Amino acid sequence: MKKNCITYKKYMARQRRKKSIRKKVFGTEERPRLVVYRSNKNISGQLVNDETGHILMSTSTLSKVAEIDRAKKKADQSFDVGFQMGKLALEKGFTHVCFDRNGFLYHGRVRAFAEGARKAGLKF
Repeated sequence: MKKNCITYKKYMARQRRKKSIRKKVFGTEERPRLVVYRSNKNISGQLVNDETGHILMSTSTLSKVAEIDRAKKKADQSFDVGFQMGKLALEKGFTHVCFDRNGFLYHGRVRAFAEGARKAGLKF
């Protein structure tokens, strides 16, 4: 990737935001970190325990467990994935999480994911 390319600049800006967020957000056993990753087609979420470095659970638009309707808009799919993530987290006994937007702006699909997790019962 060329360093003067606009996509490189966007990528580096996201990496800078990501680094700034990760300085503040830390997941524990009682309150894991809910990480969101957004690609052009899909969205995924993970619950991470940073003390041990383990991923406790994950879901995405590609997972069989989520049962996402691919005919919906991407923002609606993100809401459904967040809602599914919230339900799975509550089944495992997690009620409070630290939300990590992973350098993405809290807007659009990332916001829909967070609202879906909140609607399921997770507290940020």
